[in-house]
Amino acid sequence: MFLPPGFEQRSVMTSLGRMVYYTAAGEPWLRDGADNTHKPTLVFVHGFGGGSSAYEWSKVYPAFAAEYRIVAPDLIGWGRSEHPARSYRVEDYLTTIAEFLEQTCQGAVAVIASSLTAAMVVRVAIARPELFRSLILTTPAGLSDFGENYSRSFFAQIVSVPILDRLLYSTGVATSNGIRSFLEQRQFAQPNRIYEEIVAAYLESATQPNAEYAALSFVRGDLCFDLSLYIPQLSIPTAIIWGQKSEFTSPEIGQRFAQINPQAIKIFQSLPEVGLTPQLELPAVTIGLIRQFLPLLTSFEAVVA
Repeated sequence: MFLPPGFEQRSVMTSLGRMVYYTAAGEPWLRDGADNTHKPTLVFVHGFGGGSSAYEWSKVYPAFAAEYRIVAPDLIGWGRSEHPARSYRVEDYLTTIAEFLEQTCQGAVAVIASSLTAAMVVRVAIARPELFRSLILTTPAGLSDFGENYSRSFFAQIVSVPILDRLLYSTGVATSNGIRSFLEQRQFAQPNRIYEEIVAAYLESATQPNAEYAALSFVRGDLCFDLSLYIPQLSIPTAIIWGQKSEFTSPEIGQRFAQINPQAIKIFQSLPEVGLTPQLELPAVTIGLIRQFLPLLTSFEAVVA
């Protein structure tokens, strides 16, 4: 298991099964038997893709553990959480993300989320605004935004073929070479930023029993939607970070989101020479931006209140 020092695995039950999360539980973050219940909570939520898990944020969240109570889940169907054998739908994640926040957090919290999951978090924040204090989102996209339809793409159509889909997963995704290829070609702008631990962590998640069900639902486009239809309803103070080299969605998509709802989306920051996951590719820069944005979003919240 790839955990930073001083963090441990815990879990809660959701309507779709047990959901694992990681939180600080010992030195160097908690000393002399102290707990962290008095600290404000930061929730870090990973995106989707073959082998995705809370590892995606593990180079970022320890930087905040001295000041915040950190909660970083593996979503249902990913990482070490349960993997129900089912076709997943957007509503599954809207429901379980809300259930998870209800069980692990006291009151409104700041949530930091990535890619398609970040788009889902926007929808949860619209439906349940009392759960959220602020949002910091890296490359949030529904992957069918502004009328696009990812499910009609060539790759999505191939993966929709029964039997072939599992063959492609077992030979092309859930292998060390398959994961490295995806990271190099789709996720990172600079392949030299990929190191063996990243590949190993993604492989561990991708080879969990039934891991193919959530991954294939994602690749088929079953979890995609048009985020632009929901952005106007967002009221939570939000910052967006967008890698300019993201293979799935261009920064122009994010800029259009910000223009739709400037009352909620207070900050839009693009990063040159960065891909889909700046939290893995440039963790120190991501940490610096989160540190900058958290108090700014809190001040906006105070003005709104």
